Amino acid sequence: MNRALAVLTVVAYLTLPLGSASSAELAPTLLVGLAYSALAIVGFRFAEGRPAGWAAGYVGVQLVLGFAVFSLSGAAVGAVLLLVVLVAQSVLLLPLPAAIGVAVVVPLVHLGMQWPRVLGEALSTLAVSTFTVVVTELLVREQRARAELAAAHERLRGYAAQAEQLATTQERNRLARDIHDGVGHHLTVVRMLLEAARAVIPTADPDRLDAMLAQAQDQSGRALAEVRRSVAALREHRPVLADALRTLAAEATEAGVLTELDVRGTARPLRADVDESLFRAAQEGLTNVRKHAAATRTAVVLDFRDDDHVRLEVRDDGRGLAQEPADGFGLAGLRERMAGVGGRLSLGSTPTEGVTTLVVEVPG
Repeated sequence: MNRALAVLTVVAYLTLPLGSASSAELAPTLLVGLAYSALAIVGFRFAEGRPAGWAAGYVGVQLVLGFAVFSLSGAAVGAVLLLVVLVAQSVLLLPLPAAIGVAVVVPLVHLGMQWPRVLGEALSTLAVSTFTVVVTELLVREQRARAELAAAHERLRGYAAQAEQLATTQERNRLARDIHDGVGHHLTVVRMLLEAARAVIPTADPDRLDAMLAQAQDQSGRALAEVRRSVAALREHRPVLADALRTLAAEATEAGVLTELDVRGTARPLRADVDESLFRAAQEGLTNVRKHAAATRTAVVLDFRDDDHVRLEVRDDGRGLAQEPADGFGLAGLRERMAGVGGRLSLGSTPTEGVTTLVVEVPG
């Protein structure tokens, strides 16, 4: 905008000779007009951004010079254009009410004319001044809005970067839990079996040693399956939850506990974190059954009949819980998972019937 006003100032100055009433006044007109134009280009940039006193002083000096140019040139069109430039600059330098005051003062330049003419000229100049104030103010507001929009866009980019970093951190935490709950568990068992096997070697009991090594081999295979599952999840080729639970039930059956999967209601897609939490709940439940329950039969129930929640049960016919269960690390980690997706977990038992039930319910 400053460049456009500078160009308009130069054009207005060049048109001063065209409207001058007398050639005798041409030299003073051009001299005063040159001072006005130079100040309009250089002085305006100096006053811009400085305290209000500098802006008011600049506008006052330009009004005096503008009136002088108008008088010397005999009401030349170029002199009016120079005053219009001053009105636009007033909007940029002064508060809007003060700029409107300058727009009202500028038409007074016609007071020296004859009465029939002065009214029409003054009204025309007032209309031009008012139009200049409106257009300049609109341009200023547009520039201000563009600047605010750019700043908001920059802030939004910062928020997006923070959200991306938070998502990355959450994904790392999820992977850490998966590694601990899955691969870590199996490798711990492998280590314990290998340590026991080493202790059996001096007894020269090959059958017992073979059994321990076979279990260690089985556990290492499960750990490898966990790694493959995690890699598949990272590649976003996630199996359907029911299919994953069916595979888990088959593995539990092969390990010696007959396990059946019962899917109730119509299966529907779930969020990845909900899907993973339900799978880990079933995995932890079946692991506990195999380790502690002495059960012969286990049922895994996946229930979609509630529109707002999904329910998972792992129920066995083992010895039950002799007392209120304490949260081990696996169960505590599972409770944290459920809390992370807005779900809840409960573990109950009826010792007289030998039934233990793990229940998780999550939104989905």
